[in-house]
Amino acid sequence: MPLKADLDAIDWKILRELQREGRITNVELSSRVGISAPPCLRRVKRLEQAGIIRSYRALLNAPALGLDVVAFCLVGLHHQSEVELKSFADLTRNWPIVRAAWMVSGESDFLLHCIASDLATFQGFVIEELTSAPNVETVRTALTIRQVKDEGPVAIE
Repeated sequence: MPLKADLDAIDWKILRELQREGRITNVELSSRVGISAPPCLRRVKRLEQAGIIRSYRALLNAPALGLDVVAFCLVGLHHQSEVELKSFADLTRNWPIVRAAWMVSGESDFLLHCIASDLATFQGFVIEELTSAPNVETVRTALTIRQVKDEGPVAIE
């Protein structure tokens, strides 16, 4: 599949390093990718302006914050018109327990990644908010046991 962006080997190294450690200084980044600091900074700015680097975030340790339940919900809607799909997507943005949401193909319409303090909180969300939301037909949940891999969202060879 052809790339949508014109990236060279240095750009890929920059992306790999920033995905590993977003708070790295430009001087350290330039050293790791093998170029001087000014052109490295220009490349990072170009990657940001092109939308390849969307943002920078701190990855928080949810259990250390008392958020021990991680679950996924597969949601099926009664109707899949564009208006109904958009309406449900908008709802997900207002539920703090939903940390990420995808519209998917197959037997379900949405996949929700949820994080809650405890099982009762998660169950309350599913019963009181999710299943009672307009147009929701089915909800299947999967509680996680433990995370076995946590890499950056984009694989960079």
